[in-house]
Amino acid sequence: MKLSEIKSYLKNLETISFQLPNGELVPSHFHVTEVGKVTKNFIDCGGKVRNEEVINFQLWEENDYDHRLHPEKLINIIELSEKMFQFNDVEIEVEYQGKETIGKYGLDFVGKNFILTSKITACLALDACGITKPKIKISELQSSCCDPKSGCC
Repeated sequence: MKLSEIKSYLKNLETISFQLPNGELVPSHFHVTEVGKVTKNFIDCGGKVRNEEVINFQLWEENDYDHRLHPEKLINIIELSEKMFQFNDVEIEVEYQGKETIGKYGLDFVGKNFILTSKITACLALDACGITKPKIKISELQSSCCDPKSGCC
């Protein structure tokens, strides 16, 4: 989900809820403790220089059960961050404290909930690693078993 999308959803909500990939809801007394821009400059294993930029939201919860973040407050935080950091309309990444470490999630919206989506790693230079399997056209396969004259069909 891009920054413009979350702002659009927030304008139509009375409350904010985030759902983890396992279906559990983040407790309603969460805080958004950070909104920022994360820029990653790196070289993949094939030697290609790459740049990524995301908007980062950090969700945090503590024993402050009376706290509720309302949509208009989050919109204000986002807009202040946009002015300070000159955000582009890029994807949002959400950090949330799991049982053992901080998890990083993508973001989607279904019904009334923002959905924290699982992120995966991948090799960005498969061809340079030699991991890719060659693509074979069916028309290039030569097998007597598939020949219409072979009697197997």
